[in-house]
Amino acid sequence: MQFGIFTVGDIAPDPTTGYTQSEAERISNIVRVAERADEVGLDVFAIGEHHNPPFVPSSPTTLLAHIAALTKQITLSTSITLITTNDPVKIAEDYAMLQHVAKGRLDLMVGRGNTVPVYPWFGRDIRQGVALALENYNLLHRLWREDVVDWEGMFRTPLQGFTSTPRPLDDVPPFVWHGSIRTPEIAEQAAFYGNGYFANHILAPNFHFKPLVEFYRDRFEHYGHGTRDQAIVGLGGQSFIARRSQDALKTFRPYFENYPVFRGSSLDDYLARTPLTVGSPQEVIDKVLTFQEGFGDYQRQLFALDGLALPVELALEQVELLGTEVVPVLRKEMAARRAPGVPDAPTHATLVAAKYGDAEPRQPRPNPNRGDNLSGTSPYQDSAPEFQARFPSAA
Repeated sequence: MQFGIFTVGDIAPDPTTGYTQSEAERISNIVRVAERADEVGLDVFAIGEHHNPPFVPSSPTTLLAHIAALTKQITLSTSITLITTNDPVKIAEDYAMLQHVAKGRLDLMVGRGNTVPVYPWFGRDIRQGVALALENYNLLHRLWREDVVDWEGMFRTPLQGFTSTPRPLDDVPPFVWHGSIRTPEIAEQAAFYGNGYFANHILAPNFHFKPLVEFYRDRFEHYGHGTRDQAIVGLGGQSFIARRSQDALKTFRPYFENYPVFRGSSLDDYLARTPLTVGSPQEVIDKVLTFQEGFGDYQRQLFALDGLALPVELALEQVELLGTEVVPVLRKEMAARRAPGVPDAPTHATLVAAKYGDAEPRQPRPNPNRGDNLSGTSPYQDSAPEFQARFPSAA
């Protein structure tokens, strides 16, 4: 079971002081939060992609590459990579490069994005959002698994004899989660490929996403990837933690009540109706255990806890409490309740082992005798004869 943080990199005035972080401060503070998450033993740090104010992470790969250089163990991910407004060729190249830079400590979450003005900024039509998401991911999937791709679709120019570079680390693509708020087509696509499905699980009533998760599990089994209980599921969550419940409520209330998304809402009502938890470590633990009861065993739990204009010192304290007082208990409790045979979330190491067993991973090298890659044959030479002997079809 993986635990971590996901953030959208929002900026808003601090309702207790009136101070608004600059973009430079917010970016620096995101890095500090990621470093602290690594230090306290969290498993995942994920950053969203946004191209409009008041959000700053327009280039997740740049930010995550910097974080990769400063951290040691934590898996870096996204929440979301926009599969609709980004060219899948550029996604393939950028995230393969980041995978190399991070030494395999990378996966990503792809999704549509639902900010209407962003689509025309990138020459896209939001009314085609689902079709874009499906077609672009289908191409991305091939670009990471085939050295040479011939392709033609509706939304970009055709490809002939195209090779995306660099090839994925160890010739094993990053694991992909598909994130969706309301679209069964995205859950269907995740199930078709045997990828992971991430339910946002915030800003909505408790277990609002259960029908989509159940649909994904059923389709995962339908496509022959395993039983429905072996499907790879991730959930979001939102929390604010203090050692005493009354202190958590007192501190968090002004941030909740003055944030644009929640303005006019009752914090107490929101706590009762949604996955948001504000309270002691034990209260957060108890709430998350209800997720396991409602959704079944799952592989990844991410928390949103550095937004809503929280000052960085308060956000770092949240990371500390999550990593030292909440997650250790959740690991133990959720493992004890876990059914036999439920897989862990894939990592680069487990994906490499699944593909190669005891053989050396393929390390693609461009073939110096090939001046082009238009013939439809691989422009790469294999570095290990033993790999060719064991996997001749991949040579």
